[in-house]
Amino acid sequence: MRITKNQTVRKTLADLYRSIDRQHAVTITFVDEDGETTIRTIEAYDIRTTKSGSIRVHAMCRLRGDARSFDVSRIVSYTTHRIAFVLDRPEATTPAGRTIVVRSTAQLIARELGRDYLPARRKLAQTDTSLAA
Repeated sequence: MRITKNQTVRKTLADLYRSIDRQHAVTITFVDEDGETTIRTIEAYDIRTTKSGSIRVHAMCRLRGDARSFDVSRIVSYTTHRIAFVLDRPEATTPAGRTIVVRSTAQLIARELGRDYLPARRKLAQTDTSLAA
């Protein structure tokens, strides 16, 4: 068991990324928004930074059986396992509910850039300069 306060965030993230690469489950102990300590076994599939700067782990929760997000700063301790993933991750969908199909590397890059850098649910006009570098 790794206790997060005894190591750097970098080490914690490296272990979580390693579990994603190897598709191994991780048991985490975290403090929820109400201040209660909870233990969950998760199958992490993504780590992202929010607009506010916090780092979130997106994972399938074995207790709930669906996708959940966990703030890395709230993780008290974790244990990486050699247990393979068993839960099916939901497919990415559009706001209209259609499944997103990526057929090329260029489409994947465009999708990632669009998700990360463009404002959500706002159409851009050719005269809009608020995103100019």
